[in-house]
Amino acid sequence: MNIYDTIVQVTVFWLGAAIGSFLNVVVYRVPAGLSVIWPPSRCPQCLHQLGMGENIPILGWLLLRGKCRHCRTPISVRYPLVEAATAIIFVIVYNRFGISIQTVGYSLLMCWLLALSLIDLDTMTLPNSLTQSGLMLGLIFQPIAGYVDHHSFLSSKEYLIQGILGMILGIWIYDTIQLVGSLMVGQSAQGGGDAKLMAMIGAWFNWKFVLLSGAAASTLALIGFLIAAGNSMVRGGGIKSGSHQLLQRQPLGPFIALGATIMLFAEDWLVNIYQQFMRSPYRDPCSLLLLLVLIALLFWTRRMRLSSS
Repeated sequence: MNIYDTIVQVTVFWLGAAIGSFLNVVVYRVPAGLSVIWPPSRCPQCLHQLGMGENIPILGWLLLRGKCRHCRTPISVRYPLVEAATAIIFVIVYNRFGISIQTVGYSLLMCWLLALSLIDLDTMTLPNSLTQSGLMLGLIFQPIAGYVDHHSFLSSKEYLIQGILGMILGIWIYDTIQLVGSLMVGQSAQGGGDAKLMAMIGAWFNWKFVLLSGAAASTLALIGFLIAAGNSMVRGGGIKSGSHQLLQRQPLGPFIALGATIMLFAEDWLVNIYQQFMRSPYRDPCSLLLLLVLIALLFWTRRMRLSSS
């Protein structure tokens, strides 16, 4: 790594940290219906406006030792963690795509996905202002990327069509998942925001990416929900408690965002593994086992729902 690349990466890191600081504001204020611009950052307890030194990403929290300088109210460790995570994500995107339109676009997309994931974890909602603006940015990004990549307006048109198809498929896929989930648990398995989030992701890519990221998100969500149910059982609640946990509405936004992120950085590797699996002698027995597990889960959740009603 030469000195030039080191300087660029350090710059990208601190740019990401600064944007991560703004994402903290977005995550706190958007669900509350507050402006993300005014008033400036301040302590929510004593309303003291933060100074320049207190607002330095990551370092500001460390210098303050996690407390407001004036009223000593503890400041959540999530603030520097979000700033550091955004900084690391920016560096990863830069290392993956270099100096390109994809680096700019996908860094923005990661910001939207991170903010939406945190909001969904906090409030079980995905604000329309973020999903719709992210979708529009994706449809703007597509023709620009097409022209930059191929220096052709025809390519711009093709990229835009791919984004539109991905957007439509994203809605269809999650409408289908919602229907299946409703049959399993007897209630809405997800909110409309999840379909809008998937449509937003599709607008940035294409229909193939939507299928793959949707499959990854569904797998991650299923594993996450089963772990949550198992943890509830182990901690003393028994089977009934675990079943109740499984039937509760869970935030799916983080799983959708994580699925898209995994596919963005590891799509070729995962596709290669899948192709090798499809050619292996273990394909049929593993597929049959998975089908039996899903059928058993379907009947179990329906039985638990009926017994709890």
